[in-house]
Amino acid sequence: MSTTTISSKFQIVIPKDVRDKLGLKPRQRFHVLEKGRTIILVPEVPLSSLRGIAKGIDTSRIRDKKDRM
Repeated sequence: MSTTTISSKFQIVIPKDVRDKLGLKPRQRFHVLEKGRTIILVPEVPLSSLRGIAKGIDTSRIRDKKDRM
């Protein structure tokens, strides 16, 4: 587990091993979520990178709105 510190300007550095593992790039944007005493950083990904994510999905069991009630 890596650790980091908040600077006097309230900035943090994401450790190199984490940046490398997640493929983070300079100027990449994040969504910041807070839950209780936990801070979660979620990297934004371009919509184009999600193309084909559901390839081969079985659509025969998809419910219609009327089935959700």
